[in-house]
Amino acid sequence: MSTSAVSANRLELLQIADAVAREKAIDQDIVLGAMEEAIQKAAKSRYGAENEIRVEIDRKNGEIKISRLLEVVETVETPAREITLEDAKQRNPAAEIGNFIGEELPPLEFGRIAAQSAKQVIVQKVRDAERDRQYEEYKDRVGEIINGVVKRVEYGNVVVDLGRGEAICRRDELLPRENFRNGDRIRAYIYDVRR
Repeated sequence: MSTSAVSANRLELLQIADAVAREKAIDQDIVLGAMEEAIQKAAKSRYGAENEIRVEIDRKNGEIKISRLLEVVETVETPAREITLEDAKQRNPAAEIGNFIGEELPPLEFGRIAAQSAKQVIVQKVRDAERDRQYEEYKDRVGEIINGVVKRVEYGNVVVDLGRGEAICRRDELLPRENFRNGDRIRAYIYDVRR
């Protein structure tokens, strides 16, 4: 793989994170954090769950750095998590017992299953962040009347699109003989806000 292809992929990673952040109206750091967590999960399955793996995505150039944290100890009991003081001093002369040293690991080649797993982690984190943003946006607006568009009607309950969020008008809270269809504009009272 050429250097230009690698740098293009790195920049593409940042562009994807930026596009998702804009589309979902959430902070780009949350999206990149979700990507880091997903790569970390894939790295743990590749290098072993007993390893303490850290993943960082450089916010400027998109470079992915995967490292394993090793604790400096007198005698090694768990080789995947510990390193002797002598070995640690070779890497970092200032190392002391109790410190942690990062050992850089080679980049991951994602298989199909690892990619699916990473995608699930990213989608879930983005969904949670979007839900939190909606909650924060509407929690102080309880008691207000807002405008919305009927998105769909399910079992008599009306799902309303508020632009940057969704609301549900339950069947028992609607007026009798009130009928809604998809696309109808309605005004509704914010009764409660939940995550």
